[in-house]
Amino acid sequence: MPVAAPDTTPLIRCSNLWKLFGVEPEQYLAGALTGSTPAFGQLMSDGYIPAVRDVSLEIARGEMLVIMGLSGSGKSTLVRCLSRLLESTSGEIQVDGQDLRALDTRGLIELRRNKMGMVFQNFALLPNRTVLDNVAFPLQMRGQDRHTRRERAMEVVKLVGLEGRENYFPRELSGGQQQRVGIARSLAIEPDIWFLDEPFSALDPLIRRDMQDEFLRLQDMLGKTIVFITHDFDEALRLADRIAIMKDGAVEQVDTPDKIVLHPATDYVARFTEAVERARVVHAGALVEPLGGAADAAVPDGEPVTAGASIHSLARRLVNDAREQYAVVDDTGQCIGRLSRSIALDVLLGDAP
Repeated sequence: MPVAAPDTTPLIRCSNLWKLFGVEPEQYLAGALTGSTPAFGQLMSDGYIPAVRDVSLEIARGEMLVIMGLSGSGKSTLVRCLSRLLESTSGEIQVDGQDLRALDTRGLIELRRNKMGMVFQNFALLPNRTVLDNVAFPLQMRGQDRHTRRERAMEVVKLVGLEGRENYFPRELSGGQQQRVGIARSLAIEPDIWFLDEPFSALDPLIRRDMQDEFLRLQDMLGKTIVFITHDFDEALRLADRIAIMKDGAVEQVDTPDKIVLHPATDYVARFTEAVERARVVHAGALVEPLGGAADAAVPDGEPVTAGASIHSLARRLVNDAREQYAVVDDTGQCIGRLSRSIALDVLLGDAP
């Protein structure tokens, strides 16, 4: 019996998405788009604030896309358009094959209740409810009976490490614990898609690091499709499968952390990433070269390096092992190519690869 091909259809897709603030933006944009796409300065001079400009994105099932940009770049507005908390001015949005902009109120409510979880910087916990009741609240709104919703709420309370505090009130919790409650509440409905808008930015650095660890653990277990906003590049590099960098409402580049650091698409992205220590970001797999010729004969001798190893982690070996090339293997031990020592040293020492 043939094995079915994996589903590669994006879970979220937006095409030519716009959000303008101003007088009759739909009418203005319909006229403006009949010619060349209006520039940011032109839109501003015409009296409009272009919060999202002609954005096209595809987000794969199970992917974590991190959206970055300076304050006012449009990242939060984009996420609110993707979840339809804000109505976009023009463009298309599809979520799991559904036309999001065409859904009526009832259809939109059902989609959010069953497929979307949201966590924002403001925890918005209900102060007069315990941790357990806060987590169970969206299930109550869904109409589940008390026993079922509390049982599910307790499952996710344990999942985020708050077992033993389920009867505490928000005022009795630390900031990091309150954030865990917000995460647990959004997870209670078992969403396919998780929108997070700077969820850790109000936390102290040590708590923030702990929450990132917890978040990575949860993602490894649950495999959600995540759109995560942050202004912290270190956080983005640690969490992201891909990063989208925004400026003036437009997406400047969408790519893996390795490629954004090694090959910035614009001067703005280059400036945005210039302070990043590339050796900690770039992995051997990003620098791999094809073997060419007869594969077995072309595999370099000696101990291979793993594709997921950062160049920083290979530093001692690069300095001490004078071989010009190393075999690179994937998680299964299969050789996928070779790593040039000179190129890896260029990354390690700060020179252009």
